[in-house]
Amino acid sequence: MHIERHPANPIVVPGKYDWRKVTVFNPAVIIDNGKFYMIERTAESLTPCKNFLGLLESEDGVHFRHVVEEPVVTPDMLGFPYGSVQDPRIVKIDDTFYLNYALRPCAMSYYPTGAGIPERSVPKYPDGWGEQPEHWLTRSGIMTSKDLIHWEYLADTTPLDINDRDNILFPEKIGGKYVLLRRPEEYVGEKYGTEKAAMWITYSDDLINWEEPKLLAKAENMDWEFKKIGGSTPPVKTDKGWLVLYHGVDENTVYRVGAMLLDLENPEIIIARTRNFIMEPETYYEKFGFQIPNVVFPTGNVVKDGLLYIYYGVTDTAIALATVPLDELVEHVLNENS
Repeated sequence: MHIERHPANPIVVPGKYDWRKVTVFNPAVIIDNGKFYMIERTAESLTPCKNFLGLLESEDGVHFRHVVEEPVVTPDMLGFPYGSVQDPRIVKIDDTFYLNYALRPCAMSYYPTGAGIPERSVPKYPDGWGEQPEHWLTRSGIMTSKDLIHWEYLADTTPLDINDRDNILFPEKIGGKYVLLRRPEEYVGEKYGTEKAAMWITYSDDLINWEEPKLLAKAENMDWEFKKIGGSTPPVKTDKGWLVLYHGVDENTVYRVGAMLLDLENPEIIIARTRNFIMEPETYYEKFGFQIPNVVFPTGNVVKDGLLYIYYGVTDTAIALATVPLDELVEHVLNENS
């Protein structure tokens, strides 16, 4: 499977504004009225690494410029001035944009080692912030917007007493219900049917009250999914099923990308899934950066003229783009089915 990296990679890099001067990565991307819009995850410091979300636009999906000079979502807006808002995914249903996000109530400090996972420390916050274990749990939620600039909190999508991220909405209702992918870290063990953090699926009538999740997919290919798997990009509807990109993390914390096809009417049914990864860190910018080395982490994908644009974070440092004909990728998943 040949997925082509854009020669201009990385296409979005840190700088320009204080709130994004250290790092940008893991973006949400959508096409609306013929224009590409990107919501980037940024930081102005690694100590602590407080993250914001900024908004960019592009005519060609490669060359992006900022729509506004300030972040459009901050942890302060969500009531957590010492927190960090992370890893957006976006869909549009009817006339409303829905933004999935992960929120850590307190931001960690990261000290890059240059050789592996950064050393982390807990900053000292005032007024008791950060003193309880639950202050460091990652929750997930949904925000809504009509214009991509002004966002309003809608609901938490996960319990607040567990770590849960990689929450991703399907871009339309299925069987009259909203559908959401999740990746609860603590749902592990015999009770949950998986020994590693896995992908789960859940449903809602109103986007606020969610049913108990069901296990969708767990790590199977231990050479590249050893530690965990999780959803990466919003599902893409094809005539062969919902195409879902997901990430796998191996025992050395190398992040790779796989793909699966889910049934259009019952997305709990996996029609096909790749045994082998379709992307892995290959280039310098995918292997070396400010934070975690050897990371390709897609969080946005869109389709234009039959081409799937895959937007992905590299080493928690910058944003890159890869493309592949959509029908070729779908056929590859069907042929590679495990």
